[in-house]
Amino acid sequence: MSNLTIEGPVCPVPLRHTTHIVMGHGSGGKMTQDLVDKVFKPHFSNPALTAGNDFACIPSPAASPVGIRLAVSTDSHIVAPLFFPGGDIGRLAVCGTVNDVVMSGAVPVGLTAGFILEEGLEISILEKVVESMSLSAQEAGVPIVAGDTKVVEKGKADGLFINTSGYGWVDDKYHIGGELAKPGDAVIVSGTIGDHGIAVLAARGDLGFETTISSDVAPLNHMIQTLLAEVPDVHVLRDPTRGGLATTLNEIAVQSNVNITIDETAIPYQPAVLTACEMLGFDPLYVANEGKVIVIMPSQYARKALKILQSQKYGQNAAIIGCVEKTPEKRVLLNTRIGSTRILDVLSGEMLPRIC
Repeated sequence: MSNLTIEGPVCPVPLRHTTHIVMGHGSGGKMTQDLVDKVFKPHFSNPALTAGNDFACIPSPAASPVGIRLAVSTDSHIVAPLFFPGGDIGRLAVCGTVNDVVMSGAVPVGLTAGFILEEGLEISILEKVVESMSLSAQEAGVPIVAGDTKVVEKGKADGLFINTSGYGWVDDKYHIGGELAKPGDAVIVSGTIGDHGIAVLAARGDLGFETTISSDVAPLNHMIQTLLAEVPDVHVLRDPTRGGLATTLNEIAVQSNVNITIDETAIPYQPAVLTACEMLGFDPLYVANEGKVIVIMPSQYARKALKILQSQKYGQNAAIIGCVEKTPEKRVLLNTRIGSTRILDVLSGEMLPRIC
């Protein structure tokens, strides 16, 4: 490809041979994957885990209804500050796990919640977070059915950490996973990219200027269930959270052993997000999202799927942004506005710490 250009990573490349945990291990990018591959997989390896999705699908036991599988997911949530424009750690915890479960095509039916509380946290703050979780669970239609609470000494939990797990049932007619993208598929994203990461930075006062950007944190299960009811032939669903759109597409390209090419002019952004990223030196393709979904499906159904997504509350700015190709394998390419082609690599280190 004659117009191929290679650009450097979005942040300094961290040392790979560290003997201690560093912040880059929580980026959702290359260092996170290295940690999982080298520490967790050798001890926990099994088919459900090694599939590499944000959920695990488990065959139903004999006593369960015929024709369904169990989908499960778990996630831990840390964010500073606890409250930010458009959301808070409680809404983040509920929506994040609901969304991970539904990326399998499942209908989520229940959540658990574990709380690590720091000594000195105001009970009024905790109550506000719990109320937000309740409202978000009601919006999703997924109850919180079990939980646990622990308290640690002051200075050891940054106020509040939340772990949530979720489960749901997947109809056997759906076969959805990051390993199922196929050449010829279209790539759709359900809305503007980078809203959550920039909203959290603004709440910290790290931008150095005022902005009206709000986080996109939202439960996507109703929108995705509507899509699947009308267009069931979906190959991949994935929410581009830590590491953003670029890192998530790289994960899919590796899982499916394909190339994914996207068009820079087709990607939806809020102008204020682009402005903030330009001023701060961030690449918006690597900024976290908490209310968006990547949909990869046969191209002949893409226009119908786009129309369905755009009719939904959380999909009004959906767009077709690219396609899946056979080669070069395990690559993500960006056709830029100026006519060149840029390689989008996996995020190496931590660009925006503690935002999800």
